[in-house]
Amino acid sequence: MIPRYARPEMTAIWDPSTRFRIWFEIEAHACDAMAELGVIPKANAEAVWKAKDVEFDVARIDEIEAVTKHDVIAFLTHLAEHVGADEARFVHQGMTSSDVLDTCLNVQMARAADILLADIDKVLAALKRRAYEHKDTVRIGRSHGIHAEPTTMGLTFARFYAEMDRNKRRLAAARAEIATGAISGAVGTFANIDPRVEEHVCKMLGLTPEPISTQVIPRDRHAMFFATLGVIASSIENVAIEIRHMQRTEVLEAEEFFSAGQKGSSAMPHKRNPVLTENLTGLARLVRACVIPALENVALWHERDISHSSVERGIAPDATVTLDFALNRLAGVIDKLVIYPETMLNNMNKFKGLVMSQRVLLALTQAGVSREDSYRLVQRNAMKVWEQGKDFKQELLADPDVTAALSPAEIEEKFDLGYHTKHVDTIFARVFGETA
Repeated sequence: MIPRYARPEMTAIWDPSTRFRIWFEIEAHACDAMAELGVIPKANAEAVWKAKDVEFDVARIDEIEAVTKHDVIAFLTHLAEHVGADEARFVHQGMTSSDVLDTCLNVQMARAADILLADIDKVLAALKRRAYEHKDTVRIGRSHGIHAEPTTMGLTFARFYAEMDRNKRRLAAARAEIATGAISGAVGTFANIDPRVEEHVCKMLGLTPEPISTQVIPRDRHAMFFATLGVIASSIENVAIEIRHMQRTEVLEAEEFFSAGQKGSSAMPHKRNPVLTENLTGLARLVRACVIPALENVALWHERDISHSSVERGIAPDATVTLDFALNRLAGVIDKLVIYPETMLNNMNKFKGLVMSQRVLLALTQAGVSREDSYRLVQRNAMKVWEQGKDFKQELLADPDVTAALSPAEIEEKFDLGYHTKHVDTIFARVFGETA
């Protein structure tokens, strides 16, 4: 991913030097286990650790690979240059390249997941704070983009919190699923390496041994991981789209923080654009673009092929780096989002009282009017508000068919805004817990 959308902690996971360090640890721990089992001399296993503080030369490994056309062999050759050819002769004993590559990839993805889980915590904290801040800030709810019934800005933040909290649980499960390792040798039969070596390596790297591998770790695990990242990206876009709509000039119920000296347009000095949330919408598309290739990686020929390899070299860093950046950007946007409660009320009252139509409809049915007639009476008065700018309550009070069923006091009562917010505390308790 380009540096513009990358944060150092996540990009470090995918740096070649990190990859080679993990490869070294896999090989060194495997040697320790084999020495313990008496398969190789202890002295040779101990000699491998001479490279534990070595800064592996990426350029040198690339130089060797240019000849060998094999990345793992290139690394092993370079390792022997540090350890000594004789001392390193038991390195990679009974192993195959995928033992190193797949186990390393899963270590990297598990580490990436840990960062992403911390990122989600930042988003959750921002959403919770803003939800309580605006728990009772009334705004109009919209369906199809059209005024529906009153809600609160706090409920808007709360539903995004609940969605992101589900994503956190999904990611934790995906992390557990991806955190497996395989040191099972060619075609995964352990013919040339003891399963206890795999158990030791996985224990040292914080992984679980893959119950059954072929020559690779099954790619359904990876597909699940990337699918989860795609869902999280879609949730980011869900929040971003809401904010973008709220910032439209005709709506302007909220807007991204506009800092001193910030410019919105090279041509129009008055512009204050939702650039961060538009950027988040685009980044979400990039993360989701990694999901289909991950799903297609599940089906491999027999015990292995490498059709998945080139895909994962791209999507693993791109998806995690992009999502890491997006989650941190989203947390900042939510934290600094500027809310305009008065505009929310003004927007809700643009069509005078119209949003109370369902209350009147229900009241008429409860007063003995059929649902069909109740709907007709309410709608004919509602259309005058839409088309002529009339006041809904006044039209109802002037309609003899309505007043025949409802008294003026009963009609007046149906326009109490508090009716729509009476269960906000109940919803908050469900989302944040009784003691939140």
